[in-house]
Amino acid sequence: MFYLSNYRTLLKITNQVYNNRMSNQRIHSPSAKTFDLAATILKEGDIISFPTETVYGLGADATNSSAIAKIYSAKERPSFNPLIVHILSAEKASQYVIMNELTKKLADAFWPGPFTMVLPLKEGSGISDLITAGLDTVAIRVPKNEIAHQLLELFSGAVAAPSANKSGQISPTTAAHVDGEFGDELSFIIDGGACEKGIESTIVQVTNKDVILLRPGNITISDIEKVIGCSVLINNADGTKPTSPGQLTSHYAPNSKMRLNATKVYEDECYLTFGNIEGDLNLSPAGNLNEAAANLFSMMRALDQMNKTTIAVAPIPFTGLGLAINDRLQRAAAPKDSS
Repeated sequence: MFYLSNYRTLLKITNQVYNNRMSNQRIHSPSAKTFDLAATILKEGDIISFPTETVYGLGADATNSSAIAKIYSAKERPSFNPLIVHILSAEKASQYVIMNELTKKLADAFWPGPFTMVLPLKEGSGISDLITAGLDTVAIRVPKNEIAHQLLELFSGAVAAPSANKSGQISPTTAAHVDGEFGDELSFIIDGGACEKGIESTIVQVTNKDVILLRPGNITISDIEKVIGCSVLINNADGTKPTSPGQLTSHYAPNSKMRLNATKVYEDECYLTFGNIEGDLNLSPAGNLNEAAANLFSMMRALDQMNKTTIAVAPIPFTGLGLAINDRLQRAAAPKDSS
């Protein structure tokens, strides 16, 4: 078996594939000039990519339907799959959605941060119907990442930003991932380095009295229940008619097949491990779920570059953040025609 004790070596090798692109004019370092240009591009109805603390987003003016259509086209995303809208603050969010006392309590606890709420749209909000996929609700969050924050402050509006990858593929956690996915299709990427969290935000739907988990993430069920003082309900939708992003059965998928809960590896497989297990790459030798989440998509991409038939994945605990990690792995392993 091909084994690297230091997984960073393989990630470095993989990123060399993108070195020629990193020197081009598509990728921009954060600066006042970069933010000015990015905000201008958004206001002119075009799309850009920028980092958040979770993954890189593909952004467009949330009130401009022709700009939103460019997101769907670039991602090859089905139109029935709604998008997340990014806002500078809870105060700004209240201009677009109805926020009750329960919503405000959650916003106080988790915004800014990797936490998305599906809330009722205000009449005349201006949010494009393409974002909501015909629903009367919208997924909305306030990102914590400083680059995203500065961009939203300068743009002074709502930005729709699903993950910056082709629909159903592995989510991007570096600018190189984004550029490798789109190439000349996308002309402006803000390089903020590797994303801190590495998996998409937790998504909940909030009613007058209930909080329903739609997609697990870094904000865990336990975190939410400590704030609301009651149990979080679990959404049991079948993935065919999503009410928020990240609910399709097949999602986050590499080109290789995925085999989960693997305790050994077979010929023509590479091995993604966790804890005290040797393999090609280890999400966290120390068994730290936060580290594992941050490494998940980058390591899936790196192993996919090995061109093996299958990526075997060692068991990950179904506790805390492990729920979100297993959610992404299960969707990545699902047959692609199941979405």
